[in-house]
Amino acid sequence: MKHITYVIGVFMAFTINTLNAQNTEINFGVKAGVNYSNVWDSEGQEFEADGKIGFVGGFFTGISLNKYLGLQPEILFSQKGFKGSGVLLGTTYSFSRTTNYIDIPLQIQVKPTTFLTLVAGPQFSFLLSQNDNYTFGSNSVDQEQEFKNENIRKNMLGFVGGGDVYYQNFVFSGRIGFDFQKNNGDGTSFTPRYKNQWLQLTVGYKI
Repeated sequence: MKHITYVIGVFMAFTINTLNAQNTEINFGVKAGVNYSNVWDSEGQEFEADGKIGFVGGFFTGISLNKYLGLQPEILFSQKGFKGSGVLLGTTYSFSRTTNYIDIPLQIQVKPTTFLTLVAGPQFSFLLSQNDNYTFGSNSVDQEQEFKNENIRKNMLGFVGGGDVYYQNFVFSGRIGFDFQKNNGDGTSFTPRYKNQWLQLTVGYKI
């Protein structure tokens, strides 16, 4: 969490200096919607996963630097996860995970028109908790816990991009995103290693 706090501090300092140097317009708003998330493995592990739907919601700020460019930081509560299945020692298994994150995308705005804004930038995520369901043969275990295992990576770096369509004070947003880092820190986790990827659709209201 301290890494994300540091990044937020640096970004806020940069923003304050920018605001002092230019005649800027600032907008605030709230947004809520859904994530359709899944995972991918860049190291070739034999693991199949299906997507899951989760809630996302929070706050955003639009900072106009000029007519065509701006900044858009956000703070979101974001549910991600996946469903997986496979065969281990000749026995089928399934695994379902729901993860709860605080996501902080720090996006650059490009505004080709007054009603459309394109955004892209890095995203810093902090893992709050998870719910896991394991099924191995006829056995099933459901576990909900805070994430205290040091082997699991709490701080994640990723990328988001997409667009916002404005209609009066309403904002209709679409994003795609993915993690640069895998979920486990040193590769010894018993659960499959993966990186999150997601499609996000939200409706917001600009104040």
